[in-house]
Amino acid sequence: MSAPGPAVGPPDDEATARPEYAERLTNLQQARWKRIVDVQAPYRRFLRRLHLGRTLDVGCGIGRNLDNLGGNAVGVDHNAEGVATCRARGFEAYTVDEFTQSDAAAPASYDALLFAHVLEHMDRDAAVGLVREYLPYLRLPGRLVLITPQERGFASDATHVELMDCDTLAAIATECGFTVDRARSYPLPRFAGKWFTYNEFTVVATAR
Repeated sequence: MSAPGPAVGPPDDEATARPEYAERLTNLQQARWKRIVDVQAPYRRFLRRLHLGRTLDVGCGIGRNLDNLGGNAVGVDHNAEGVATCRARGFEAYTVDEFTQSDAAAPASYDALLFAHVLEHMDRDAAVGLVREYLPYLRLPGRLVLITPQERGFASDATHVELMDCDTLAAIATECGFTVDRARSYPLPRFAGKWFTYNEFTVVATAR
């Protein structure tokens, strides 16, 4: 696996909390070619084949994976505009403060935690802290899914802070009390990550 890359954006979350960031995600998702080609099909298959059960999607953005999970998920995100977009699409989603005050935040009420394209927006220590923050909502034995972009995808967003490969993600999962079940490049082999924006590092783990 590759070593972590240099920071290309500020090591804070202010930029991704702004309305402009949610608007950027919406514009990317609504690109004409993406309306013609079902680009989410392989990613949807990947998640659904895991049979995660009720999932808490941390950093849900505008709801891409809430959709991919077939509605059996709750989203939480610090971007209020993104959360509003999720709700307009018919998904259950909350800002961080709303979530902690809602019935959706009941302890041990989720079968899985999903962090997709979230952890690369922070350094490794912050990533461990974020995963641990949401562990009380996971029922045992529960699963953890970590997904981050490879080199080309990492370079496509100036708010990305640290490139996290499978080794790094596996170490984060282990430090948080999980046993790694699988770690792989998806949907293409690892070499494709240098030119294919949507190639991902994926780690699936089970709580010990």
